[in-house]
Amino acid sequence: MEIKERKKVLTLVVPAYNEEETIPVFYKEAKRVEKELSSVEVEYLFIDDGSKDRTMDMLRELAGEDERVHYVSFSRNFGKEAAIYAGLENASGDYVAILDADLQDPPSLLPQMLQIVTEEDYDCVGTRRVNRKGEPPIRSFFARMFYRLMNRISSAEVVDGARDFQLMNRKVVNAILSMGEYNRFSKGIFGWVGFKKKWLEYENVERAAGETKWSFWKLVLYALDGIVAFSTAPLVFASVMGILFCLLAFLAIIFIIVRTLIYGDPTSGWPSMVCIIMLVSGIQLLCIGILGQYMAKTYLETKRRPLYLVEEENLKHDRQEKMD
Repeated sequence: MEIKERKKVLTLVVPAYNEEETIPVFYKEAKRVEKELSSVEVEYLFIDDGSKDRTMDMLRELAGEDERVHYVSFSRNFGKEAAIYAGLENASGDYVAILDADLQDPPSLLPQMLQIVTEEDYDCVGTRRVNRKGEPPIRSFFARMFYRLMNRISSAEVVDGARDFQLMNRKVVNAILSMGEYNRFSKGIFGWVGFKKKWLEYENVERAAGETKWSFWKLVLYALDGIVAFSTAPLVFASVMGILFCLLAFLAIIFIIVRTLIYGDPTSGWPSMVCIIMLVSGIQLLCIGILGQYMAKTYLETKRRPLYLVEEENLKHDRQEKMD
């Protein structure tokens, strides 16, 4: 008797926070794209990141209509990084794709991404935007500067315009899950784990509905988390500034001694003294702040708190099976 080969599974991991308007639109578009994914079985894994709107109601409704729709709901908002980790941890597919519910990560790219992983001997496919159409110019400028800085000071490859929209095989998923750090920066982690990766470029797509949850200030804090997580360059900067000011102080002492021996000891002006004190104090506070950032991250890691807590889920598989 001929044994039929098991069809491989593609799990779509979809982090969602207050996305009640976009989830029906996303599901409809993903269902349309499914026709071009006939080589695999598709399942959906939505991660509700403590939404305060009707997101969970929409997910329960979808799960009731389609048994392939699964969800994990957090007890509160833990952030997108925790949602991505939870999605990868609970995904049972042979292949896993991460994409946002707002359609800024076009599901129409999935067939091409899957073909690259299954037929072109790549382990992972990443996506990057070739432009930032629709974004404020200041936000786009600082984003480009961040990627340029990260690639100079970090060993992890962070491609300009890179999205969290990735499709990977089980080997890459397991590698990412092995990095169980509390302070997570997925863009850096994706680059750090390595493996054979291909990039797909696409034009920027605006949200299908709703508003972005990422303010400029949140993006700045996220960028700082990425720098601290994947580079010790700020600590080197603090050390260099300390050495530099010691040298300047030593030269200033020699200058004052020589001037006093030649010209006597004229009274110095207080404004210049105040400016120097404020400058040095500012540099000291900056360096202390840099040290504080690293100490704070270390403090959070040593607590060994879980990345997320689950309030509700409808997973139908043993979580341990996916790791076998």
